[in-house]
Amino acid sequence: MSTDARSARLSLIFSSIGHTYSHLFQPLYYVAVLTLEDELGLSHGEAIQLAVLGGMLFGFGAPVAGWLGDRFGAVPIMSVYYIGTGAAMILTGFAGAPWQIMAALALTGLFASIYHPVGIAWLIRNARSRGMALGINGIFGALGPTIAALTAGTIITLMGWRAVFIIPGVLILVTGVAFMFLVARGVIIESKIDQAPTPPAQKGDAMRVFAVLAVSMLCTGVIYQATQAGLPKTFQMRLEDMFAGGVFGISTLVAAVFFVAGLMQLAGGWLADKTSPKLVYIGAFVVQIPLLVLLANAAGPLVILFAVMTISSNNGALPAENVILARYIPPHRRALAFGCKFIIAIGFSALGVQLEALLFDYSGEFQLLFTVLAGISLAGAIAALILPSDRKATVTPQPAE
Repeated sequence: MSTDARSARLSLIFSSIGHTYSHLFQPLYYVAVLTLEDELGLSHGEAIQLAVLGGMLFGFGAPVAGWLGDRFGAVPIMSVYYIGTGAAMILTGFAGAPWQIMAALALTGLFASIYHPVGIAWLIRNARSRGMALGINGIFGALGPTIAALTAGTIITLMGWRAVFIIPGVLILVTGVAFMFLVARGVIIESKIDQAPTPPAQKGDAMRVFAVLAVSMLCTGVIYQATQAGLPKTFQMRLEDMFAGGVFGISTLVAAVFFVAGLMQLAGGWLADKTSPKLVYIGAFVVQIPLLVLLANAAGPLVILFAVMTISSNNGALPAENVILARYIPPHRRALAFGCKFIIAIGFSALGVQLEALLFDYSGEFQLLFTVLAGISLAGAIAALILPSDRKATVTPQPAE
C-alpha cells in the first residue's frame, strides 16, 4: 500500500473516531442531568440550560475552526481538537457549582466545534465514495450518544457523575497523543487532492445552495437537539412502569435508540451515491412529519418505536446534506463552508435544547414539543424543494490549495 493510500485510510479512521468523540459531551450531560437536578436543587429546565452555551459554541466556533483548517491544514488542527476536547471534558468532571459546569461545558463545546468543519472536510477529501464514507462516518457520530448513554448510566451508578466526564476525557487525550505520534512519523500526511473530484459549480449555485441549506439545516438541527435533550425525560415519564425511574435502564434504552437510528446513515449514504441526494434529503423531512406527530401522542412501547423511526429519518438526511454541500463548494474553501454550515446546524440549532426546556417547563409533558417539531420538519421539506437539480459530470482532480 502506498504512503498516500495508507494515510488516506488512517485519515478516514481517525476522522470517524473523532466524530464519535465530538458527540459525547452533550448526551453525557443530558443523562447526568437526571442526577444533577436533585444534587444541585435545579428544575429540569434550569439544569438543561447549563448546556446551552456549550451547545451554541459547538456550532459558533465552527467557522473559525474551518478557516484555520483551510489555512493551516486539517492534520494540525485535528491535533488541537483531540487534545483540547479531552482536557475540557476532564475539567467538566472537576466542576462544582452550576456556573462552573456551564463554563466547562462551554470550553468543551468550543474545542469540539473543530471537528465538523475540519474533520468532515478532511474525510471528504480522502474518500472515493463520498456518500458511503459519510454514511459510515455518520454511524460513528451516532455512536457518540449511544456510548454516552451507556457510559453515563453505568458510571453514574458505580462512580458518580464526575467520572462520566473524566474517563472519556482521558480516552480522547490518549487518542490525540496516538494521532500526533503517527503524524510525527509521517504515517499520516496532509492530502492536497480530492480522491473523488466534483464538477465546478455554476455561477451563483454555491450561494443559492447554501442559502437554502441554511434553512433546512437549522430545521434538522433543532429537531435533533430538542429530541436528544428530551428523550431521557420522555422515557422516564412515559415508561415509568418499565424502569421505575432508574437512570441506568433509561440511559441504556436511549443508547439503543440512537445506535439503531444511527445505522440509517449508512442507508442514507448509499442512497445519496446511487440515486438523487436531493430526493433523499427531501424524503427524510417528509417522513419525519407524521412520525413526530405519532411520537407526540404515543404511550408505552410505541414511544420507543416512534422515537427510533423519527431519529432514524433525521439521521438519514445527513449524508445527502453533506454530499450536496460538497458538490457546490471548491476544495480550498470546503472547511470554511462546513464551518458556516455547522454554526447553523449545531450553533443556532442549540436553540432546540432551549425549546425543549421551555416547552417542558410550560406544559409539563412532551406532546407540545414533538408537535412543534413536526411543523419545523415541514418547513425543512419546503426549503429543500428549492435546491438545484443534481448534476452529473466528469472532472479532473483539483488541488485543495
